[in-house]
Amino acid sequence: MTSHTDEHASPLDDNPKRDPNPPDNTQKDPADWVSGDDPMTGAQTSYLKTLSEQTQRPEDFAEDLSKAEASKRIDALKADLAG
Repeated sequence: MTSHTDEHASPLDDNPKRDPNPPDNTQKDPADWVSGDDPMTGAQTSYLKTLSEQTQRPEDFAEDLSKAEASKRIDALKADLAG
């Protein structure tokens, strides 16, 4: 009977995709986004417009926002709606 030791570990053992509890990297600060200075996306434009209307804060909507700024405003408006 042979036992498994670290010297016989498979390269797959170090594969982060096989980690049952991977670190959460889905929440990244918009200031750290590589494309954060790009114009906001169409989806962001639509969502931000809707949220600014729902919260009665039309001043939070602007056509010329960056992706990062739009994301920050969307998060703030969502927080206002949540309570």
